[in-house]
Amino acid sequence: MDKDFLLETETAKHLFHDYAEQMPLVDYHCHIPPREIYENRRFENLTQVWLGGENPDGSYFGDHYKWRVMRSNGVSEDYVTGHAPAKERLRKFAESLELAIGNPMYHWCNLELRKFFGYEGYLSAATVDEVWERTEEMLQNDPRLTVRGMIEQSNVAFIGTTDDPIDSLEWHEKIAADPAIQFKVCPSFRPDKAINIHKEGFAEYIARLAKSVGKESLDTVEDVCAALTERLEFFKSLGCRASDHGLDYIPFRPADRAAVEAAYQKAMNGEAVTVEEAEAYQTAILLHLGREYHRLGIAMQLHYSCLRNANERMYKKLGPDTGFDMISQNTCGASIASLLSALDLDGRCPKTILYSLNPADNEQLGTMLGCFQSTEVPGKIQHGSAWWFNDTKSGMEDQMRSLANLGLLGNFVGMLTDSRSFLSYARHDYFRRILCNLIGKWVENGEYPNDEAALKRIVEGVCYNNAARYFEL
Repeated sequence: MDKDFLLETETAKHLFHDYAEQMPLVDYHCHIPPREIYENRRFENLTQVWLGGENPDGSYFGDHYKWRVMRSNGVSEDYVTGHAPAKERLRKFAESLELAIGNPMYHWCNLELRKFFGYEGYLSAATVDEVWERTEEMLQNDPRLTVRGMIEQSNVAFIGTTDDPIDSLEWHEKIAADPAIQFKVCPSFRPDKAINIHKEGFAEYIARLAKSVGKESLDTVEDVCAALTERLEFFKSLGCRASDHGLDYIPFRPADRAAVEAAYQKAMNGEAVTVEEAEAYQTAILLHLGREYHRLGIAMQLHYSCLRNANERMYKKLGPDTGFDMISQNTCGASIASLLSALDLDGRCPKTILYSLNPADNEQLGTMLGCFQSTEVPGKIQHGSAWWFNDTKSGMEDQMRSLANLGLLGNFVGMLTDSRSFLSYARHDYFRRILCNLIGKWVENGEYPNDEAALKRIVEGVCYNNAARYFEL
């Protein structure tokens, strides 16, 4: 994993080292806590950074990608998310990582060790003691390895966190007021709990949403829409550039106001709603929010086709987002197109980034983009970067090939970490190497001219400039 890692041609090496490597990062979708940025947290050891631990409130944080690697090697949960000694947890992870040939986790971890700790070897059962000692000393003493230091040395220009509409955003306000923080950190609007009318806890969440806008209750769907708009405008005041929707599938079932209202009242009274009723309500909220996103210049991100919490026993034990999710198959492409078309009818379709966890949807998404582009911004409708289980070397290549085949790769807004780890910026390096290698092969195969100006524009665009333009940085 030297400086030319994954760069198979001279053109790829030139494009990466002379253009891609120098560009700032726009991490427009991630799950890192803004509080830790403001407080400039310092981690005690590599286990805490990678495998996580308990937060002060008793909740758990960590990287479920790594947890899955360990579970796949039969490691006891006590070492994965439990209370085994930190060094022994790292040892179990190192033993598992040795077997992860072909898994991007192997590359990511070793890139992180090289980038942040200057470690030239690779993590294994034989080197874990050396890695532990080196990283522990640096994490506890090196000023470049506080949270802000990690962000700064990664050349990050913008971070878009993921935040609930009811969040006070107090840490974003403090970050914005701190002149020592040179990079931008802005909230992203994640209103899933106000949309998922069919899921447990909906009525309780609506009560909390009401409180966040100073009301005792939200008695009608119109009240819900007004509350979401109020919170969205507050998010915008703190620099919000994007929303994010993580839905099982994207519904589109238009219904009259009475039907939508009836569904809402049933749910608020604790009654079960039918699939049809839920979809009618969800469609009404998505249409309202889509139009508000357009008005406020906020991009709409739609993530779908994930089957969450597949292991009921472990979900009951550990809760959501702990590594028990999987790819789902949903035939909702027509519904997404109908949603965009309905928003487009009156000129209020927002900038939209589409992500399916099912790679079989790549070509469908690639053809959908071309149906709704406009003059507002090049690449207004985007096929999002290979997401979650797809952000492997082959998954990134497949997503970019599909986008290149069916649209304009040169207008792609590029990579994001979608991560809870501050070391994950190495994934941008990984992506950029794969991008330059792909383009380099096309050039050296005669499929695109060796036009220096054009190649520079494409590579720098995908790495930074397109996202900076798209999110109005």
